[in-house]
Amino acid sequence: MALKQISSNRCFGGLQKVFEHDSVELKCKMRFAVYLPPQAESGKCPALYWLSGLTCTEQNFISKSGFQQAASEHGLVVIAPDTSPRGCNIKGEDDSWDFGTGAGFYVNATEDPWKTNYRMYSYVTEELPQLINANFPVDPQRMSIFGHSMGGHGALICALKNPGKYKAYDATSLVTSYSGSQIDILIDQGKDDEFLSNGQLLPDNFIAACTEKKIPVVFRLQEGYDHSYYFIATFITDHIRHHAKYLNA
Repeated sequence: MALKQISSNRCFGGLQKVFEHDSVELKCKMRFAVYLPPQAESGKCPALYWLSGLTCTEQNFISKSGFQQAASEHGLVVIAPDTSPRGCNIKGEDDSWDFGTGAGFYVNATEDPWKTNYRMYSYVTEELPQLINANFPVDPQRMSIFGHSMGGHGALICALKNPGKYKAYDATSLVTSYSGSQIDILIDQGKDDEFLSNGQLLPDNFIAACTEKKIPVVFRLQEGYDHSYYFIATFITDHIRHHAKYLNA
């Protein structure tokens, strides 16, 4: 599958790149970002996938979080796809910030007219990893996944449906039916997050489900932090380290 390079920038000794390709699953052009650490020049590195939240593109994480310094230090290739198909000309896809464009939710749609293009689950778990494995110096046996907001939910869905595929998980969502291999979950939550205070996130429900299934989870409620990329940038290094301890083991 042909890749078109959109940009390339030197960053912490590595390269932050953006590519475009024609997606088979989504039937549209898609962009993804990939950070290649200095270690990728001499050998294969682990692959860490980041899933962004509502309204984001591949640009938000790579330009606002500052993850590249930690990724360079630990030798991780970090991949950040866009959050939805774009330009599909489906009626209503641009009407709301939380449904349609920029809001693919990392699931496969089952209803018309969405099911032809909105197949983000298959894209991030099958098509994109195959593309990355074929074109970049990554070790397909060392993969991990994390995300924020809608992407945190998506990361855990991907992990729970594919036991053993990802080495560590960092998300907030359903775990009650999980019966796969041992997982290690790290969650940071801003205490001043407006989505927490209005009852949309419900981390207590997730923690209770983990407790019932005897799945270890570290949940850190961060005083004074909200839902923004200022919050992400503050704690992203901890999460890179969390994944690196498994990917580099």
